[in-house]
Amino acid sequence: MNIDILWAIIGLIILLVGIVGCVLPVIPGQALSWLSLLILQLKDDPPFTVRFLVIWALITAFVTLLDYVVPIWGTKKLGGSKYGLWGATIGLFVGIFFFPPLGLIVGPFFGAVIGELIAGKNSNVALKSGFGSFLGFLAGTAMKLAISFIMGYYFIINAFNFS
Repeated sequence: MNIDILWAIIGLIILLVGIVGCVLPVIPGQALSWLSLLILQLKDDPPFTVRFLVIWALITAFVTLLDYVVPIWGTKKLGGSKYGLWGATIGLFVGIFFFPPLGLIVGPFFGAVIGELIAGKNSNVALKSGFGSFLGFLAGTAMKLAISFIMGYYFIINAFNFS
């Protein structure tokens, strides 16, 4: 078997796991998608420039950071107070460390709801704040999937010479 084909197959497996990881919080999806591009650099004729790989590494890091911030932003956008924002933030960290992987989703939601209830808001306002956190989670997932699919496009075009 040609070594370039082996790199393409290994990279494709990592890419597919990366795409799945964009939906499953326990797997670093977009980072694995970027790793698949890096694996193609092991081919006899590396397809990407260093600049291309650095740009995608920065995009990956930025989206990873946003993935943690967007649920908190969603809480604020749907009317969450400072208590809801703090609750979503604390819920995120509690969820990450004590209830992975589901805690990444439900931690900010419950944290925002509890924060609003502590602030004396009624349950409808508290649930709306929690819903904002959940919408933020969905937005983060969509961003991760989008960049992983774009990196997947570059991978497929360069791994199997469809250009």
